[in-house]
Amino acid sequence: MADSPEADLGVTVGKKSGHTRSKLGKPAPAPVFLVLAGPAGSGKTTLCERMVAEVPGFSRVITATTRPPRPGETDGVHYHFLSAEQFDAKVAAGAFLEWAWVHQKNRYGTLASSVLEPLAAGSSLVINVDVQGVENFRRAARENPLLARHMATIFIDVPLPILRDRMVKRGQDSEAEIAHRLGTAERELQEAGKFDFKIESSSKEADFNVLREIWSKVAARVRQATAGQ
Repeated sequence: MADSPEADLGVTVGKKSGHTRSKLGKPAPAPVFLVLAGPAGSGKTTLCERMVAEVPGFSRVITATTRPPRPGETDGVHYHFLSAEQFDAKVAAGAFLEWAWVHQKNRYGTLASSVLEPLAAGSSLVINVDVQGVENFRRAARENPLLARHMATIFIDVPLPILRDRMVKRGQDSEAEIAHRLGTAERELQEAGKFDFKIESSSKEADFNVLREIWSKVAARVRQATAGQ
């Protein structure tokens, strides 16, 4: 965000703070909305999963999709499953913060209610999207003070040679697919300077520690911004 003091991409450990207090009497972190992006193989999905699993008060954003549920999936838990007509109606009503076609087959999107309502209730959220999705969130934040106050964008930066090595070791993609993914990654890396924070990826544990530091700083910023409200 343009008016964010953290937009220099630096990482400073901030004191965890908030309006409420934990059972131990310490201030609880203010609710935040962390938006992660990065090239395929950067580990952004794992980072989101760990924030939800290991940091109290965090949930993942439940997104909407037009694809049918898979076995074991529950509406409102894994996704908000919508028909094409329902999706169209919500797009027309301006209900989405962002949405996109995936593989030119199904649509996926983030409903404003899935983000704004939990934030207003004091819950922290984390999501990983592509760089275009992040730009859509930025656009929405310019029009919504609550979103602007609580949101922080984070780019996971991984050099192309390391990305290629990770993809090869994973053994899931052909050489053609790896080349395609690296081409996409090269374009995505050019967007890194637009993010509030950047994690220079090194290892899973180090990246997670930096993400927690960013969370602490953003929570402190939100608490300061909302003080006295």
